[in-house]
Amino acid sequence: MNTSIADPVGKLAKDSVGVSHIVFFVVAAAAPLTAVVGASPAAFAFGNGAGVPGAFVLAGLLYLVFAVGFTAMSRHVGGAGAFYTYITQGIGKPAGVGGALMALVTYSAVQIAVYGLFGVFMAGAMAPIAELPWWAWSFAALVAVHFCGQRNIAFSGVILGVCMIAEIAILLLLDVAILFAGGGPEGYGVTSFAPATVLTPGLGVALVFVVGSFIGFEATAIFGEEAENPGKTIPRATYIAVLLITIFYAFSTWTIVQFYGPAAVQATAEAGLETFYFVASDSVLGPWSSQVINVLLITSLFACVLSFHNTLNRYFFALGREGLAFKLLGRVHPKHGSPYVAGMLQTATAALVLLLFIVVGADPYTVVFSWMSALAVIGILAVQVLVSVAILMFFRKEKTSHGVWTTTVAPLIGLAGLLGALALVIANLSLLSGSESLIVKSFPYLIALVGLLGAVFAMQIRKAKPELYASLGKAFE
Repeated sequence: MNTSIADPVGKLAKDSVGVSHIVFFVVAAAAPLTAVVGASPAAFAFGNGAGVPGAFVLAGLLYLVFAVGFTAMSRHVGGAGAFYTYITQGIGKPAGVGGALMALVTYSAVQIAVYGLFGVFMAGAMAPIAELPWWAWSFAALVAVHFCGQRNIAFSGVILGVCMIAEIAILLLLDVAILFAGGGPEGYGVTSFAPATVLTPGLGVALVFVVGSFIGFEATAIFGEEAENPGKTIPRATYIAVLLITIFYAFSTWTIVQFYGPAAVQATAEAGLETFYFVASDSVLGPWSSQVINVLLITSLFACVLSFHNTLNRYFFALGREGLAFKLLGRVHPKHGSPYVAGMLQTATAALVLLLFIVVGADPYTVVFSWMSALAVIGILAVQVLVSVAILMFFRKEKTSHGVWTTTVAPLIGLAGLLGALALVIANLSLLSGSESLIVKSFPYLIALVGLLGAVFAMQIRKAKPELYASLGKAFE
């Protein structure tokens, strides 16, 4: 049956987004200002110190290598299922369903984490005007994000673009000001990228924070059905996004090393994680810059959660259209061509989880944000490991014109790197989450259990509904 934007079920709005929109989604999900100002001080303090810029380069190279097979496979499989579709086509249907559930848990955790942090920052900023609890602002953001997500995907793309440009602009202004100020006590240098500085025992801890800054990577493929000329748009958007994130993070962290000096940067970060960047901005730009950064941190978080909201909507939509969940989730908005029913469910579940945290009195920063962030980093790396295996298996089964570098060597390197990153994260989980709780320590087992339950669910479908099972992973072809 032919479908169009006006159809209540079937296809998402085609040709809605181009390369720039998709790049905005990926970079907004990475939340540049939040990653640099919020996460990198911990990497400096507890990781490899002055080698943090080099750690960002290493992580960027890992994802560029991963992208070789990822984008090549995107030319052969497509649709809103993204990682789910990749794993299903490469490894098999049970693994695909398991990977889909792992991805749902991962992105849901990211979203809850960001809502918590948004509430903290917003409550602090608005305290002189209206003293409301953090969760009031979190729910206000949830409602705003929901209505944005109901619109055509390009609408969210415009919002994300504006937010991304603003947060990158203020950080670039700080970077350039530091350079024009003549550097710090040790002058300029590139020791941050030297192997002796980067490859220290603290690199593993630094990568725990650095890899987390790249979450949202699959947003390029998940909008394949809505992209203009997806065969070209998805690969271009993927490489541009990863390069932009890598270069920007590496440059911004390098300039702050120049400000404090390579010898002092680690001790300075340890002494004041919260003020690490604000001291520099007050010094080279003036006190006004700290106020602007605080405001843009809030818009950065809003852009981040909006990006993940759209990603999650398309996962729920994919599962609905595949018949793995309520078919109603596969409906699209008659006017905007958006997965609006999936959006309603996604907003409701996010609200329920937030409500549970509120009821138990969880601290929005040390529990809601920190714990959920740790769960998300483990989850996304585990899913990316599965995707790497799927890429290798897919190209062993399918005859294509791609060379051995694309189909075998790059995916193998990516798989080894991602497995290493996952091991480092698990080994440093208490540091990443800021907690020794048994609940936090159970996160790796929780992610594995979710994947296993998904696989068992798929095998039950094979017995009970063989026709549905046979069609899994093909609803997007």
